[in-house]
Amino acid sequence: MPANLTPEYKVAEAAYRAAREPRERLECLREMLRTIPKHKGTDHLQADIKSRIAELTDELTAARRGAARTGPPTVIRPEGAAQIALLGPPNSGKSSLHHALTGSHAVAGPYPFTTQYPQPGMLPFEDIAFQLVDLPPATAEHPVPWLADALQPADGAFLVVDLSDPECVDQVLRLHDLLRTRRVHLHPEWPGGVPPDLHDDEDPFAIRLPAALVAAGADRSANLAGELAAFRELSGLDYPALSASVATGEGLDGLGPWLFASLGVVRVYTKVPHRPADYSRPYTLRRGQTVHDVAVMIHKEVAGSLKHARLWNRRGAEGLQVGRDHRLEDGDVLELHA
Repeated sequence: MPANLTPEYKVAEAAYRAAREPRERLECLREMLRTIPKHKGTDHLQADIKSRIAELTDELTAARRGAARTGPPTVIRPEGAAQIALLGPPNSGKSSLHHALTGSHAVAGPYPFTTQYPQPGMLPFEDIAFQLVDLPPATAEHPVPWLADALQPADGAFLVVDLSDPECVDQVLRLHDLLRTRRVHLHPEWPGGVPPDLHDDEDPFAIRLPAALVAAGADRSANLAGELAAFRELSGLDYPALSASVATGEGLDGLGPWLFASLGVVRVYTKVPHRPADYSRPYTLRRGQTVHDVAVMIHKEVAGSLKHARLWNRRGAEGLQVGRDHRLEDGDVLELHA
């Protein structure tokens, strides 16, 4: 039986996909349950929503009561312009790359499964930073039960591989199989921050992440282009490809600019009337977001009372009055008026 989902439900589902904080996701789930059509065609989806509401409620209740942890956190709160997960087979060079990019001092060793829990670090780029989260390698022999939860807040993934390893193709394909069992799907399209349209029959709780292939240890490859072409042919994967060498530093400084462009990051600065703009802390959005989105980031009350804004930008606008639905571009300066 078709689900025949209502526009109200689709709005709530889209908000859930965009939510990053547990409490925000819980609110969206409750709205999804409220607005979903109640008939046999949605029974399974209703049960899934209720289950996730119960899980998030327990998680938030335990955190509020200060429940004792059994180990380090398995979900990292997003910070910076975007959160990027580092995925890859054992000994692919993830942790060494993470340390080289963020200075995290992530433990790296010549043996597999050195990384046991998510390790966050910040990759600086100009006046912003990207959060890179090094995740344990997941294999059938060493499954990571909380992997999907850890990937929930991510905006994208770097799939780190060592192309000089003759087993890298098989390892990456097995990793993809494991991810699919957790309802995690990687895809090669980085749409500049605008999520693709989804159909009613697609799994609303599947995690879909844009991914890029990062060939770590580029200095060890005598013919990197040839090895990459062979990898793509054998694996059938066509992710955007980047290369980096921790040993020589080659390619490391290109990852930040690549993320900035591929995610469609927009930096917006604010100012108060009769004062200079505050360039010390930009708000980071995605291409297509609006004045209202900046107001929400500042405070919901500001967003609720927003009437208009004045805009300064690199295209010559000097105090131009714009409405809440005006789409912003990188470098815009806003003066909000309630």
